[in-house]
Amino acid sequence: MSAEASGPTPDGSVAKLIELSEKPTLGERLISWSSRPPGRLYIPACAVIGLLLLFEDSVPGGHMPTFLAALVGGLFLAGMGALRLGIALAVARPMIRYYWLRWIAAPLIAALAIGLAVLDVPLQMRVQVSAEQLLDLRSEVNDSTTVPRNGEWSGLYPLHSVSVSDEITHYEIRGAGLFKPSGGLAHSSEEIPTGVFVPGQGSNIYEHVSGDWYVWVEH
Repeated sequence: MSAEASGPTPDGSVAKLIELSEKPTLGERLISWSSRPPGRLYIPACAVIGLLLLFEDSVPGGHMPTFLAALVGGLFLAGMGALRLGIALAVARPMIRYYWLRWIAAPLIAALAIGLAVLDVPLQMRVQVSAEQLLDLRSEVNDSTTVPRNGEWSGLYPLHSVSVSDEITHYEIRGAGLFKPSGGLAHSSEEIPTGVFVPGQGSNIYEHVSGDWYVWVEH
């Protein structure tokens, strides 16, 4: 009888060991996953959601598609992070202490993005950069007239139209407004009452941005 037939081959032994080995359970997989710190996908994904939130805040009255994407993505990442942290606290606390910087990266990104959005920093910066080009359009518009812009960009905003009413210049921005897509920026050298309906301005509600600039949203 030949040597090949007298005993199992090495490949056969490895295959047998693989067959006999048990596959990890769902709980074991979760423990293994959570014991590792947030990595190359999770933290960049949090940064992307933060940028979406900042962009949404920079649009007067909000931007529905970006708002929904940031909301769904943020809730998903927050739930994933909470689950991972809870399991890690139970079974892998040394990993949290060792990789503490990576564990706090996501909350820091979220806090920074939310803080800037609450202070309206993205909106103020975008308006400031666009102000000169927006004011140049004022000379092209007569009182009580509306000039269509058909999405042409002025500064950092795509405009639907520009109009003047009672010394208030309205810049309707394409896609602006969450629940009703009609809103934009307003400019007036005189103070505009905010949070209330202004006589002669229909159903517009105004909120102050900075200087002579306001956000208006049709209700």
